[in-house]
Amino acid sequence: MTARPSLFERAAEIYDFESGLRVDPLPHEAPPAEPRPEPVEPVQPAVRQTKAAPRPARTVTRRSAEIDLAALEAGGYLLPDASSSALAEETRIIKRRLIKAIDDRAERDPRARVALIASGQPGEGKTFLALNLALSIAGEHERAVLLIDGDTSQPEIAGRLGIDPDAGLVDALADRDVDPESLVIDTDIDGLSILPAGRRERNVPELLASARTEEVLERLLAADPQRIILIDSPPALAASTASVLAGHAGQTLVVVRADTTSEADLKETVGMLGGPARLSLVLNSASLSTGGRRFGQYEESR
Repeated sequence: MTARPSLFERAAEIYDFESGLRVDPLPHEAPPAEPRPEPVEPVQPAVRQTKAAPRPARTVTRRSAEIDLAALEAGGYLLPDASSSALAEETRIIKRRLIKAIDDRAERDPRARVALIASGQPGEGKTFLALNLALSIAGEHERAVLLIDGDTSQPEIAGRLGIDPDAGLVDALADRDVDPESLVIDTDIDGLSILPAGRRERNVPELLASARTEEVLERLLAADPQRIILIDSPPALAASTASVLAGHAGQTLVVVRADTTSEADLKETVGMLGGPARLSLVLNSASLSTGGRRFGQYEESR
């Protein structure tokens, strides 16, 4: 009897598109033209020229904030320079696969550096994963991570980090004169910055669907070629903006909560968020048997 395919095997297919660049052949060189005698200009009296003052270089004033490490620890999140733990090791596995997927595609598609962290319903752990993944990536050498709060209806990123919410993503989308980089908040964790959700607007779905969103993401990517952008998405089955954000991302990670997420919800979520972006599933809150693999404390001898 043939075994029934698992939930994950039936969930989604990963699509990837290759594109090439056509280079037109160079035209044949024309024979050199005969030199022409240079015209003799009449001598003019010397006139003193006033040199225009150079334009000052455009600078962006970045904001900064300190993260409440006690609040992070109380919430069960990863801490910088903390000892190894099961959560840290499991997050590293997700991080390594995400970074590999980014490196495989980023040269031909910069949007590969934009990853959407999503789920079908609230409470399945997408924000928990987004924050821990951002903290883990920040520990990488020659990498930086920008965590964007894309859940504009229920923003939580700034609050969980102990940072006062301020202007952010929606402000950059609503005002074309605002440089999105000026709204980025650098934290005291090296390599980690955040972009809050920003002000409340009724037309956020329309703002996200506009060309301005693509422009904002392009400018944030161009500001740092080593930067990975993580977007904490609203639940896909609760807000239409999730599918709009998925259209701007090169990677989509869908969090599935064990014993909670139904097969119907998973199929509908994958159907809404699937497309040209690379889609992966992350199983959350899975209980392992005693014989199953677990990560625990492991320290190198010194």
